[in-house]
Amino acid sequence: KTNSSHTRTLSFFLGGFPAWGTTQMWSAVPLCSTYLLALLGSLTVLSIIRAEQSLHTPMYLLLAMLAVADLGLSTSTFPTTLRTLWLEAIEISFSTCLTQMLFIHSFTDIESAVILAMAFDRYMAICHPLRYSSILTNSVTTKICVAIVVRTTLVQLPLPILLTRLRFTRVSELSHPYCLHPDIIKHAGSDMRINSSYGLFVLLSTLGLDLLFVLLSYLLILKTILNFATWRERLKALNTCISHICAVLLFFIPMICLSMMHRFGKHVSPQAYVFTASLHFLAPPILNPIVYSVKTKPIRRRILGMLCQRG
Repeated sequence: KTNSSHTRTLSFFLGGFPAWGTTQMWSAVPLCSTYLLALLGSLTVLSIIRAEQSLHTPMYLLLAMLAVADLGLSTSTFPTTLRTLWLEAIEISFSTCLTQMLFIHSFTDIESAVILAMAFDRYMAICHPLRYSSILTNSVTTKICVAIVVRTTLVQLPLPILLTRLRFTRVSELSHPYCLHPDIIKHAGSDMRINSSYGLFVLLSTLGLDLLFVLLSYLLILKTILNFATWRERLKALNTCISHICAVLLFFIPMICLSMMHRFGKHVSPQAYVFTASLHFLAPPILNPIVYSVKTKPIRRRILGMLCQRG
């Protein structure tokens, strides 16, 4: 058989769950609750930003895009995970796997870039407050969002295309109940150096660079805050960054751990893979809306108003 015929007929077994049984099926209930919570949180943030004309500012437009990325990330991983748990349908076709992989990595890159854009927003607001409104306009923010989508498309599209040139000689079990690029290429029966090198390039040139610039932004912010005259001013400025710092930690810490596991963790247990990946893909969509709702006064007021009306 040729490489292409192997590619067309190939399927994978989704992994990540050590045993089947009634407990396996019941674990789908908290998973559904988790997904619905993430869905509700992101949609609430989006609806409030859309309804409130006063929130049509760069900071909130970026928050809306973060909510869209969170929705995309959780929706990309949820269907196959639920299917695996509830129906015990663990086989996935090669083409479906590549499609899911493309969406997961694309929304991951979008979220990373939006977090960087939000770091720039905080940098301008604290370090150059007088120039903030003239530099970071709605028009500039829209162009940043378009650039994020274009960057993601250009770097992510080659990943599934390069995978189709590999030869997979047997049905293999993946480490997760969804498809990730580093997980797929481990099961290739042909030379995968190009795929591995390009995957590493994508990781470093997107998420790696984004994290580097986020850290640089906060170094500059910290330097500016330390020059403030009083502790009250310093704490007030730092308080405006708390929500974004939480988003950075929630996104990048599990992502770095998961990347290290795939690159160097040959003897890591399947449970560790699943736990870290679940943190990476589920924690930000659930917790980001909660953090921003609690720490952002206009959104908090609107949510409390909605709850009081229902009460």
